[in-house]
Amino acid sequence: MTTEFDLGSLLAERGAERYELHAKHLNHQLPRMLHAIGFDKVYERAEGAHFWDADGNDYLDMLAGFGVMGLGRHHPVVRKALHDVLDASLADLTRFDCQPLPGLLAERLLTHSPHLDRVFFGNSGTEAVETALKFARRATGRPRILYCEHSFHGLTTGSLSVNGEEGFREGFAPLLPDTAVPLGDLDALARELKKGDVAALIVEPIQGKGVHEAPPGYLHAAQELLHKHKALLIADEVQTGLGRTGDFYAYQHEDGVEPDLVCVAKALSGGYVPVSATLGKDWIFKKVYSSIDRVLIHSASFGSNAQAMAAGLAVLSVMENEQIVANARATGELLKSRLAALVDRYELLADVRGRGLMIGIEFGRPKSLMLRGRWTMLQAARKGLFAQMVVVPLLQRHRILTQVSGDHLEVIKLIPPLVIGEAEVDRFVDAFTTVMDDAHGGGLMWDFGKTLVKQAVANR
Repeated sequence: MTTEFDLGSLLAERGAERYELHAKHLNHQLPRMLHAIGFDKVYERAEGAHFWDADGNDYLDMLAGFGVMGLGRHHPVVRKALHDVLDASLADLTRFDCQPLPGLLAERLLTHSPHLDRVFFGNSGTEAVETALKFARRATGRPRILYCEHSFHGLTTGSLSVNGEEGFREGFAPLLPDTAVPLGDLDALARELKKGDVAALIVEPIQGKGVHEAPPGYLHAAQELLHKHKALLIADEVQTGLGRTGDFYAYQHEDGVEPDLVCVAKALSGGYVPVSATLGKDWIFKKVYSSIDRVLIHSASFGSNAQAMAAGLAVLSVMENEQIVANARATGELLKSRLAALVDRYELLADVRGRGLMIGIEFGRPKSLMLRGRWTMLQAARKGLFAQMVVVPLLQRHRILTQVSGDHLEVIKLIPPLVIGEAEVDRFVDAFTTVMDDAHGGGLMWDFGKTLVKQAVANR
């Protein structure tokens, strides 16, 4: 008996129900939020750094699926690799053989971090972090992990235990007995290490929440302190890795930094197949997999599947052949410099920071009396509303998708596909300038701000 399934027909018949289906069967707050801020768009197709709606309108993606779409959407090389691996009908996931693709991807990935030796493949960034936490505890025989305030490492229970944002942790206790230290504070790190029970410090070289970079020299000094106390350095490169910051890994911007474990995900997928990698030193892996009896002591049902491995190999090939890292560095410098030049022009614009194509735009309290009164009104209702006031017209009027960098933050984070160029920089800067002109001129943005204030007050 032949089973027929026509995906195109199903989407044609039911696709218009997307928001209703989500509200009924999935996270009901997501469509509610999207409706509230006017983000309830219907995108029909995508390519590279652009979406198109049913009317053929073009939208610029400055979000990249929270960094997943490093190469943009539907890169032809990655598409072909996935078609090829499906057509090959490989004997995948037998569980009791060694297929070639995982070894080939591990070999290729490790060339970018030659001080590391082995790789564990999972399915998501939070799983890469969970793996690193387990491996650090096993390798050192110690229970406690240090993490940085305001960090984000995932939302499963272990990674949530090292999440520096209280809003994500609330309601999910008890968590693991891990401890936060301020990013850049070596004295606080030393005090915790002296207690003798620390397995590792996990750190984002550039924090996604607020786009805050570790101070110069911090990672190397922290590494020295950790190793002195026989603890490990874990670099969470889930968002910053694979070229995002203008080097293959963000930790590589600082000389002499060689993390013991590195977490990778997001862009390695090519935007198609969930995949993550935890890279580590040989001795750590040998502590975890210490005997034949422990061969499956840490594993993942879909880890190392052929589709994910093919996507990862294709991504690395594209990055090398199309000089993606160099493009991220050059285009990021152009975008950051053009935005930084606006700081003196707009009193509501406080700072522009970041590396490569990971840029934070921070807004702050203005000096003029009229703007200060409006700013104070927003802050009294809920911190972060002004940044939302900027994000919404960027989408509604200029068809550019961006995000606020975290709850209660007046920061917009730009993490576009790494394939953007000067044309996309021009488009974003022109649109952003128009929005800021409106904000400083008391235009329609402030009417929307009043709506946000009412919603914030009603939700208290």
